[in-house]
Amino acid sequence: MKKVLGIVKSILVWIFVIFAVSMTIFTVISVNTFNRNDRSIWGYKAYIVNTDSMSKTDFKAGDLILVKETDPSTLKAGDIITYMSQNTESFGETITHKIRKLTTDARGNPGFVTYSTTTDQDDDTIVTYMYVLGKYEKTIPNVGYFFNFMKTPQGYITCIFVPFMILIIYQAVNFVMVFRRYKREQVAEMEEERKRIDTEREQNLKMMEELQALKKQLEDKVNAETKENGTEKNETNT
Repeated sequence: MKKVLGIVKSILVWIFVIFAVSMTIFTVISVNTFNRNDRSIWGYKAYIVNTDSMSKTDFKAGDLILVKETDPSTLKAGDIITYMSQNTESFGETITHKIRKLTTDARGNPGFVTYSTTTDQDDDTIVTYMYVLGKYEKTIPNVGYFFNFMKTPQGYITCIFVPFMILIIYQAVNFVMVFRRYKREQVAEMEEERKRIDTEREQNLKMMEELQALKKQLEDKVNAETKENGTEKNETNT
């Protein structure tokens, strides 16, 4: 039973470790990658959808989308692109809409007419090649909600701080238990050593008593022989 409990405890500890480390890595990567126009991984950029402008056909608010860096000249009507908005109302924002048709702006620069599939209304500004960030490739549903939660104090406390604190407390308790066991073993060893020394002392005392007794016997025997020899000598002189 103790062995089984030990295995279960080790598994739980490793689960906490993997979870905490994974959350930390995910947070670091997401903060430095998601919604960053200047960052990509293997040619893909990741964006969190904030509106439902494309929810009728492709993705909705809270989803995470992957956008692949693409040569704008290869794009065509029906493709979904991510671009930097030049519209007065949303200037500088990152928008992902569908291409309705290819066109040129007032200066003759090639570009696209884009629109929201939810409203089916064209965007006010033509998207020229220089503002295209990439072509939409894939949706990961609802991941954006989790990422946004991770950026809040509650998310940090729940997913990173608490697991690491549990691990720290567990290791502290485990250290105290190991230290106490070490002290008990040390005390037990000292007690065993004391008993061994007492046993050796008793054996030495017993041996000493036996030697004293033997010595006394030898002295008595020598005295008896001396006395007997003296008596015989006297009788001979007489």
